[in-house]
Amino acid sequence: MPNTPLPPTASPAPGQAQAHSQAQGQVQQVQAQGQSGGVGLASLANLANLAEGTQASLPLDFKADAGADAAHLLLSHAHPVEAGVWDELRGPGGGLRPAWQGFAQHLALPAHVERPVDMNRRVAQVARQILQDGVTHNVFSDAAPGGVATRPWSLELLPNLIEAEDWALIEAGAIQRAELLQTMLADLYGPQNLLQQGLLPPALLYRHNGWLRPMRGAVPPGGMHLFIVAFDIARGPDGQWWLVAQRTQGPSGLGYVMHNRLVISRQFPDAFRELRVQHIASSYRRLLDTVEQLAGQVAGNATPRVVLLTPGRFSETYFEHAYLARYLGLPLVEGGDLTVRKDRVFLKTVEGLEPVHGVLRRLDDDFCDPLELRPDSALGVPGLLQAARAGHVVMANALGSAFLESPAVQGFLPGIARRLGQDRLLLPALPTWWCGEASALRAVQGDLDGKFLRSTFPRQGRTSQVHELSRLERLAAIDSDPDAWTVQARLRFSRAPIWGDSGVATRPAMVRIYAIADGGGRWHVLPGGMTRVAQREDSSVSMQRGGSSLDTWVLTPGPVDTFSMLPQRLRVDDIAGRRRPVSSRTGENLFWLGRYTERTEQAVQLVRATLLLIDADSDATPAMLQALSALCSSGGLVPPGTPALDRAPHHFERALLATLADTEGKKGAASIGYNLAALERASQALRERLSNEHWTLIREMGEGFRLALETPADELPTLPQVLPALDRLALRLAAVTGAQTDRMTRDHGWRLLTVGRLLERLIGLTARMRAFLKAGALGSAAGIDLMLELFDSVITFRARYQRHEDLLALTDLLVLDSANPRSLAGVLRRLRTEIAKLPGDESSLAPLLARLPAEGAGLTLDALRAVDDNALPALLDALAARLSASAMALADAIASRYFTLAQGLDQRV
Repeated sequence: MPNTPLPPTASPAPGQAQAHSQAQGQVQQVQAQGQSGGVGLASLANLANLAEGTQASLPLDFKADAGADAAHLLLSHAHPVEAGVWDELRGPGGGLRPAWQGFAQHLALPAHVERPVDMNRRVAQVARQILQDGVTHNVFSDAAPGGVATRPWSLELLPNLIEAEDWALIEAGAIQRAELLQTMLADLYGPQNLLQQGLLPPALLYRHNGWLRPMRGAVPPGGMHLFIVAFDIARGPDGQWWLVAQRTQGPSGLGYVMHNRLVISRQFPDAFRELRVQHIASSYRRLLDTVEQLAGQVAGNATPRVVLLTPGRFSETYFEHAYLARYLGLPLVEGGDLTVRKDRVFLKTVEGLEPVHGVLRRLDDDFCDPLELRPDSALGVPGLLQAARAGHVVMANALGSAFLESPAVQGFLPGIARRLGQDRLLLPALPTWWCGEASALRAVQGDLDGKFLRSTFPRQGRTSQVHELSRLERLAAIDSDPDAWTVQARLRFSRAPIWGDSGVATRPAMVRIYAIADGGGRWHVLPGGMTRVAQREDSSVSMQRGGSSLDTWVLTPGPVDTFSMLPQRLRVDDIAGRRRPVSSRTGENLFWLGRYTERTEQAVQLVRATLLLIDADSDATPAMLQALSALCSSGGLVPPGTPALDRAPHHFERALLATLADTEGKKGAASIGYNLAALERASQALRERLSNEHWTLIREMGEGFRLALETPADELPTLPQVLPALDRLALRLAAVTGAQTDRMTRDHGWRLLTVGRLLERLIGLTARMRAFLKAGALGSAAGIDLMLELFDSVITFRARYQRHEDLLALTDLLVLDSANPRSLAGVLRRLRTEIAKLPGDESSLAPLLARLPAEGAGLTLDALRAVDDNALPALLDALAARLSASAMALADAIASRYFTLAQGLDQRV
């Protein structure tokens, strides 16, 4: 709808007042809420490539009159919509709107199932798919550990349908606005004609912390400041689409958009196909192509490397960062993974520094460089601004666009557009009044009712907050600092249909759409987006505040885009550049993933053996009890100072049970629950590398173990409760170990994981051997049996030595036999093999290998000929002590070499 002329009472200067009168006849209807806010991976990303392809056909038992039944289902089970809002489902006459008529016509309903029951079944399938894929978002809460709680992503069953005519207007308006914002950034960081001509007040620039003075005069590669812009739009009571907010820093939601499409299109495959829902994969390809094209100019003759920069696993939308990185084929990096040398950005990898030419960022401007921006930021890269100023890295989006997100800017865009030769903005924004302009302040001082008061500049976050204050409080706030406040008209959002509780409810809906630039500077709009709905009219659509999401279907009368992100054929010259680097942080997390997996497995084995020994009427000797006590105490399975088993078995058992599920080590113990939580944290930092099955296994292990041991606050879990839980956990750990061993690519990351697991195994096995030797627990058959159980070697020992239970036979199997993966020699053999394949040449790896025996366990069977039974324990104890110290020193040496910026590696600067 066209913008109306400038009102006679407004300031004659071409400014925000020119926008105040747009659609004044409709302003009376612009009421109720207006909110802004933010919103499994291995095989999942590949499935997303196929999500928009050929869909399954109907089952043979669907109803012949399914269309009429579905229409009746939607209408008869739909709650009425309150007056004064647009109903997305029904037209003025109460019938389904054309798009929903088409949806109902192709909605298959099984003949043998009641209609609401079938829809409820689909809702359950969506929820199950979300959990199975591990789709989450983080909610910030003081009550949660660390202030962050992970929640399953909320996705509704029914999509939001946008007809082709509506989309044509939305698309044209979004492209026009994206072009305008790109032009504004080029001017405001360049000649600043907009300021000189009075088109934009200087205060909106210079008081906003999103205006980065250090970037003034810097021209980004290709002159592109913006690669992607998000617009939050909503439909008003008369069906008109309005712009509510815009996001220019690092717009969130693209990963969730793709996953929503993957899930919902499979629930309604026939409707998706027959309605000609436009596919969205090409938009993701366009974004990547644009960044890579400009990064190629920076790289020169080298293959450009683009990374996705994330704040880390505590980010609200960390899942989508990992999902996008996997889907786009980009390394997921945090600020600590990057460094700047000679105005160029490098990725710290286990092979040294690798150049980075492009950064697709999901980190807000002010956190990006602690050297020139926020000095307290632990998320950024010191020197990143200088690299960007020098034009040596493509930033998507460029640093310094955050001020465009201010609601105050919206009021000045129509005037700027006209000065640049555009008649009107096709997608109007909600009327806004920046109180720093005298005419606007006079216009709203007596008319604040039915409007939002919003901060012009961000406070404690990136977005402008909506302030619900009394009228007197709002006036006082404006009087104290008019520049800091913007008034925005309220809009009653349209109501989108939501299936729930066997019926159709309607919720206030806002749609986030995405404009993406191509390499030629032209803009394209992703044909879909993130529809978010609020629980009720006076609440927010933000996922942080209880909102939910819908898949957004854009219908097209023409052909559907058949592009897929599935890999295209590569040339031979492309292969080398496609190998994924292993960042130092990723290598360290994989190293500890291996260590925590092995540590947890050993803890489960030890706890189970200890509890069975306490509970059984066995012939356990005091020496065996002392050995188990020492192992449980040194392993953190009981709190420090717990009396030993041979002195107070009942007390020891209670202490062991009390700490099993403790995830925080509150009593000084680091038992199974603690190690499972550490294992899950390491896996969360590796979401883009682990298969969905692998990550789900790890997550469900911890959840399942905690649930199995739940008891009232003043009670301990019982043995009938604990032992089956330990058995289930042992099986799941075996599955995790199998996934790590046989279902991961043998790159440097996998080798570090394997080395970490083997080092932890060597440390654990030597500790068990020393505890049993020190306590003298191997002097009995029962002690030897228990030792074999803890080394997981009972079957082999019985098959080889039958009833010969002596220390020499035990030494042969558990120390010297390199074919036994649980013997010291077997672990050392594999360690030498994997360390020799780590990054580095032979001379640089020699110091690491020198910490281990050259072969075997450093002891041979021949060397034992002259050793009698009395001297053998001391010899084995000394050997175990040396190997344990070597393993710990080797772990430190590997960390120093590969997980920090080691100077000995080829830095490639």
